[in-house]
Amino acid sequence: QGAEPRDRPTSAKRPLSRRRPPHPRARGMIQFILLVSRQGKTRLKKWFVPCPERDQFRTIKEVGGLVLSRPPKVCNFLEWRDYKVVYKRYASLFFIACVEAEDNELLALETVHHFVECLDRYFGNVCELDLIFNFHKAYYILDEVICSGELQESSKRAVLHHIGEQDALMAEAEQKKTGR
Repeated sequence: QGAEPRDRPTSAKRPLSRRRPPHPRARGMIQFILLVSRQGKTRLKKWFVPCPERDQFRTIKEVGGLVLSRPPKVCNFLEWRDYKVVYKRYASLFFIACVEAEDNELLALETVHHFVECLDRYFGNVCELDLIFNFHKAYYILDEVICSGELQESSKRAVLHHIGEQDALMAEAEQKKTGR
């Protein structure tokens, strides 16, 4: 009853409008996606949660090393920190997704597979060189498939239609630029 202001917790001293909310952890979503070659080169990276660049490089090195060091016949899921890492090797590339520990890893693997199928249909049997020389298109496709860490578009046909429209706009802008 006679508690002095200094005995109260610091959050109780502040009015409600000035209290900071605790840092929310994103639930039910992909934290980041990486494409890493067998040699350990990063071909694509996309974070869906805020992460400083220094931490991104550290994470890429750590997660990439974990995935690359695993034998080929083991499970494609592994626990890392408070997350699950889901990966799949297609040809010479590892497609890696990091999800919450409570998330369905099979759904994450299916989302990665859907992204790979969209790339494959767009490029016609996609290979690592396609992603190196057309990295911006790989990012366009990723942005069409996944938005804010969640599956945006489940239809491959719709994804390819949107990318085709974007290609047409780019070709039109290029024609106007050259004056033809």
